[in-house]
Amino acid sequence: MASMMQPQIILLKEGTDTSQGRAQVVSNINACTAVADTVRTTLGPRGMDKLIHDDKGGVTISNDGATIMRLLDIVHPAAKILVDIARSQDSEVGDGTTTVVLLAAEFLKEAKPYVEDGVHPHSLIRSYRTAGNMAMQRVKELAVSIEGKSLEEKKSLLAKCAATTLSSKLIGGEKEFFASMVVDAVLAIGNDDRLNLIGIKKVPGGTMRDSFLVNGVAFKKTFSYAGFEQQPKKFLNPKILLLNIELELKSEKENAEIRLSDPLQYQSIVDAEWNIIYDKLDKCVKSGAKIVLSRLAIGDLATQYFADRDIFCAGRVTEEDLQRVAAATGGMVQTSVNNVIDEVLGSCEVFEEKQVGNERFNIFSGCPSGQTATIVLRGGADQFIEEAERSLHDAIMIVRRALKNSTVVPGGGAIDMEISKYLRQHARTIAGKSQFFVNSFAKALEVIPRQLCDNAGFDATDVLNKLRQKHASGEGANYGVDINTGGIADSFANFVWEPAVVKINAINAATEASCLILSVDETVKNPKSESAQGEAAAGAMAGRGGGAMRGRGGRGMRRR
Repeated sequence: MASMMQPQIILLKEGTDTSQGRAQVVSNINACTAVADTVRTTLGPRGMDKLIHDDKGGVTISNDGATIMRLLDIVHPAAKILVDIARSQDSEVGDGTTTVVLLAAEFLKEAKPYVEDGVHPHSLIRSYRTAGNMAMQRVKELAVSIEGKSLEEKKSLLAKCAATTLSSKLIGGEKEFFASMVVDAVLAIGNDDRLNLIGIKKVPGGTMRDSFLVNGVAFKKTFSYAGFEQQPKKFLNPKILLLNIELELKSEKENAEIRLSDPLQYQSIVDAEWNIIYDKLDKCVKSGAKIVLSRLAIGDLATQYFADRDIFCAGRVTEEDLQRVAAATGGMVQTSVNNVIDEVLGSCEVFEEKQVGNERFNIFSGCPSGQTATIVLRGGADQFIEEAERSLHDAIMIVRRALKNSTVVPGGGAIDMEISKYLRQHARTIAGKSQFFVNSFAKALEVIPRQLCDNAGFDATDVLNKLRQKHASGEGANYGVDINTGGIADSFANFVWEPAVVKINAINAATEASCLILSVDETVKNPKSESAQGEAAAGAMAGRGGGAMRGRGGRGMRRR
C-alpha cells in the first residue's frame, strides 16, 4: 500500500512526447512502407515518372529514386533512414536507388507480422543479418567476370550495362545512342576517378539525337568584351595559356592615397598604371600562346590587344571548366605572367568556337592527355534535359563501377529470384524460429521481379510462378522478367546486365536499414517548451515597446 502512495517520478521535461514498445516498431515499419509506395512505380523499363512541384515553383520530373527521395520533404524520423540509404547507394554506385528502398521496405513488411505476434526484434535482426551475408556471398558466386576481353569486346559489354540502366529512364528510347556515348566518355578519362572530368552541358532545343560527345572540353562562351568578334575562332595545334589573374585596369582595392607636390607628376602615375598592364599583355603574347583563358576578368583593353595579334581570349571561365582544360591539355594554371615557359602551356589539336542551338561553345578537341570528355545534351523542355542529365549520371557511374569491379549479374529480377531460391533451400536446414525469418527474407527479395511485372501491366502472379518453376529446375539461374512479351527470358542472353556491386550494395544497405529500424523501440520527441517560447517573445516585445515609449516620453516632456 505504501508503495502505491509514492509520488510519480518525472524524468523528462513537460511537453515531451514518447512512444515505445511494439506499437512504435510497427508504426516505423508502416512509415517506411508508405515511403516505398511513392517510389514503387518508378522501378524498371516500364516505370512511371513523378512530377514534384516545390514551394519555390520549381518543377522536377524524374524516376530516379535518389532524386525523388531527396525532393520529398520527409519528416518521419524512421522513414528518413530510407532517404539516407538511397543517397548512399547513389553516391556509391549511382544506380539501384529505387531497388534499395523497395528491398528495405519489403524486409520490414515481412517482419511486421512477427513483431505483432510478439517475436523479439533481435531474433529477426540476427536472422536477417545472416541471410543478408549469404545473399551477398551468393551474388559474388553467380557473378560473371568481363576481365581479360579485348577493348572492342569490353566496350560492347559496358554499353550493354549502360543500356540496362538507361532503359528505365526517360531517354530509354535512345538508350543505344547514349550508352555508346557514355562508354566513350568513361574510357576517355582512363583510370582517373574524378567524376567532374566528365562535363555535361545542357543546351535547350533540337532533338536528343543532336547531343554529341567532345573528346576534350567544351564550355559556353563566357562574358565577352569589345573587340571579341575580331579574334580568330579556330586554331590548329594552338598553345594554351591558363591564368588566374585579372587583365584589366582596376581601381585600387584599398583606400590608396598618393600625395603629389607637382600636378605634372600625375601623368607619370597614370602612365605607370598603363605600363603595368601592357607589360602583362606583352608577356602573354611573347609566351607564344594562341589561346588565353583566365578565371578572372579579361577587360576591353586586353581583348582588343589580343584581337590585334590574332590571339583568342576568354575571361571569367568557371573554376571547374578551367581545371578540366588544364587536365585535358596538359597546361598549368598560372598566377603570374612572369617567366611563362613552354612546360606550363597546354595544347590541343583543334580549337574552335561553334554555334550549338542559341549558344556559342568553345570546344577543345584532340587533347594530348585526353583525360576529359564533355557531353553536350540537347532536347526540348528544360525539365526533360535535367532528367536526361540525371539518367546519364547513373549510366556513367554504372560503367565506371563495371570497369573497376569487372563482374556482372543478370538483371530483370533474375538474380533476385536465384538468391530467393537459394535462401529458401537453406532455410529448410535451420531448426527453430529463424527458419521462418530467413524464409521471409527470401520472399522479400521477390519484390523486384513482382514490381517489374506490376509496372509493365503484366500478371505478376503468373510470371512469378513461371520464374520460381524455372529457377527451381536448376537450369534457369539467369531467367528474369521479359518486359517485351510479358513472359520470362534469359536476361544474360538478352544482355540485361548490371554490375554485381550494385546488387551487393543494395542488399547490404537494405538489410542494414531494416535491422536499424527494427532495433528502435522508443521515440522521444523533445520539443521546445511553448511557454518558454511565449515568454521569450513577450520579453522581446516588451524590450522594443518600452524603449519606444521611453523615447517618446523623453521628447514630449516640457522643459522646466
